Amino acid sequence: MDWRNMPPLSALRAFSAWAETGSVAQAGARIGVTHAAISQQIRALEERLGVALVSRHGRALELTADGHRLADALREGFGAIHSAVAELGQADALRPLQITTTPMFASGWLVPRLGSFRVQHPGIDLVIDPTPKVRRLEPGGFDLAVRHGTGSWPGLEAELLLPSPLVVVGAPGLIAARRAGDLAALADLPWLTELETSEATRFLARNGVTRAQGIGLTHLPGNMMLDAARAGQGLAVAAHAFVTADIACGLLQEMYRDPAPTGYYLLTRPGVQRPPLRAFLRWALRQVAADQAAFPPV
Repeated sequence: MDWRNMPPLSALRAFSAWAETGSVAQAGARIGVTHAAISQQIRALEERLGVALVSRHGRALELTADGHRLADALREGFGAIHSAVAELGQADALRPLQITTTPMFASGWLVPRLGSFRVQHPGIDLVIDPTPKVRRLEPGGFDLAVRHGTGSWPGLEAELLLPSPLVVVGAPGLIAARRAGDLAALADLPWLTELETSEATRFLARNGVTRAQGIGLTHLPGNMMLDAARAGQGLAVAAHAFVTADIACGLLQEMYRDPAPTGYYLLTRPGVQRPPLRAFLRWALRQVAADQAAFPPV
């Protein structure tokens, strides 16, 4: 189809609206223009096509045979477009909101708060993918990723949700009398890291930590890693937000804090966002604001 030979869509829409309503005033109201604009569009369409679409008898207007033919085609065409748009919009609205994040964030922050989201948005279905693997955000797939970092994810829009530096923590019995702040002095202790993680492995490499010969590294899901750390089975690298209570009650001791300004970010594709995604983003940001108001950072 050569679209260059097609009349302007605005003219076709104006003519179709008039043909359906039989009134230039009602047609104008239907598509949001003046009745004079409807008359102008119809005349412009007739000039473009080189045929009379309307017979004029004073102020009365009637469709010609050619006008009837075009009106029927437009009614069918615009009707099909309307149906397709409505079906696509409904299908997208009903599709579950798919979120990918790390097991640590899912168990430490997201899941305990999901009841609040469910109360506020009972009609939105959720799919939570707790994995450190990087998932692509693409139409029809994952809508949102929550990841820890400095905010640099090329090609994605990143909004800081939860500021939280990485810290090295361990049970007091494991650490004994070792001095906090000296990573080298911790090299001979067992280390724990989240399974297939990015947080801990990047942290160890960035800080040049070389573990002592023969000391193994245990990989566990995020929530199990913290359980193992509390049990004294090794040092863990975790976001501070998820060990604050453990440090306060003495279950864990902070041995090192990464100076890099990091946190958990909401990552989305550029462009228009689905209503369920917009609702979730607003809810998540309000949750953090409420938490900070109730428990101001020390």
